[in-house]
Amino acid sequence: MTRPNIILLMCDDLGYGDVGFNGNEVIKTPNLDRLANNGIRFSRFYAGGPVCSPTRGTCLTGRHYFRYGVTHANRGHLPSQEITLANMLKSYGYNTGHFGKWHLGTLDPEYSGKPIRDPKRNYAPPWERDYDTSFSTEYAVPTWDPTVGVKNIHRTGERTAEVWASPYYENGELATENLDGCDSRVLMDRAIPFIEDSVENANPFFATIWFHAPHLPVIAGPEYCAMYSEYSENEQHYYGCVTAVDDQIGRLYHTLAAWGVSQNTMIWFCSDNGPEGRTGKDGRNRGSTGGLRGRKRSLFDGGIGVPAFLFWTGHADSGRVVDMPCSTLDYFPTIADFLGYEMPDNRPIDGISLLPTIHDNMIERPNPIPYRFNSSKKPMFNSPTIAMIDNRYKCLTDLSSDGSEDLCFDMINDREETTNIVHKQRERMKNTRNTLREWLESCKHSHNGGDYSEPFEPVTPFEEVK
Repeated sequence: MTRPNIILLMCDDLGYGDVGFNGNEVIKTPNLDRLANNGIRFSRFYAGGPVCSPTRGTCLTGRHYFRYGVTHANRGHLPSQEITLANMLKSYGYNTGHFGKWHLGTLDPEYSGKPIRDPKRNYAPPWERDYDTSFSTEYAVPTWDPTVGVKNIHRTGERTAEVWASPYYENGELATENLDGCDSRVLMDRAIPFIEDSVENANPFFATIWFHAPHLPVIAGPEYCAMYSEYSENEQHYYGCVTAVDDQIGRLYHTLAAWGVSQNTMIWFCSDNGPEGRTGKDGRNRGSTGGLRGRKRSLFDGGIGVPAFLFWTGHADSGRVVDMPCSTLDYFPTIADFLGYEMPDNRPIDGISLLPTIHDNMIERPNPIPYRFNSSKKPMFNSPTIAMIDNRYKCLTDLSSDGSEDLCFDMINDREETTNIVHKQRERMKNTRNTLREWLESCKHSHNGGDYSEPFEPVTPFEEVK
């Protein structure tokens, strides 16, 4: 069996409706559209969580983030005991590289620009999580001149608590060169040499390329703003920032083609959650949910429904659209299934293999997609905090005693989640609530180290659901 190269591309806060292949007629995304149209486009693809860090954990592990304590952005870290894609693929001889936003732990045991973080306790950099090569930031940076908030670090070596003080680390060392201009180009400048070196040495490679764009602060370069000169300044920056990502993905594909490996490379693309729901100080939040309800931080589809595709020549049929609900939880089990990898233990995996869908046109998801996310009602757009999505229905609840908050939507006929049909689906809601209680008990067992062979102390306590 030929081992494919594997690339996970992910944008940050990109909305379902922000790309041409999902109907956007303003933002120019020709490279993404070309890859989506020549592969499988997922019409109902879900980020594993409604915010950054949780989704990133699901991408690498196939497990819900409450199992290992990455419950919010800048909360917890990826435990070394988790079996990740990088860990699995290294066992098959893959070169592994991470480029861009990490957000699964601190990158320096003595420093984090986030005052809520304990940098030493949450130290979990990609170079200690089975990545051979890395060029990473702990959290968000400006999408233009990404080091603007860390100039003092580069000049004096002293740490700073500035808001955007999230420096790049290159293979564990503070990066100091080629850090100006478009951040998407800056990180792709590191990813491409990694790929070229792997191909030149006849090694299969695995790369996570996680863009910061279009997360706040959204700043596009002059050439990209000029492309949208008929729009407002804020729109110019947002739209231009997305097109800058598209340009770099085009550059990536042309590199793969030039080296003759585009036909043997699996390219997944998605966003880590829906678009930001707040404008921020710069007012440059212009992300589109494509009409879906809610936004980032919500368990409505505007918060977790994201644009996605798989480009994989010879496997992902050109022009095909998959309507079955799929998730970032499915990356790990799909790749493991293709390679024939067997887990060394029986830890729960919350995702499913999509190989039957990719190869045999499986159209019904065998297991639902689970969610849990706790925040105040306003940023969640009044969404309940626990949910489960099957092939047709989404049920949301807080598991209260009277179920007064329960919601149920027919996601085939009502993707916008406008009509609560819980009164027609009482039995379904009852069964889902029971299933969710059992699943939460399983998450609690995992969270407290029950899946690991050695003693484990969670960084954050498991929050009981009342």
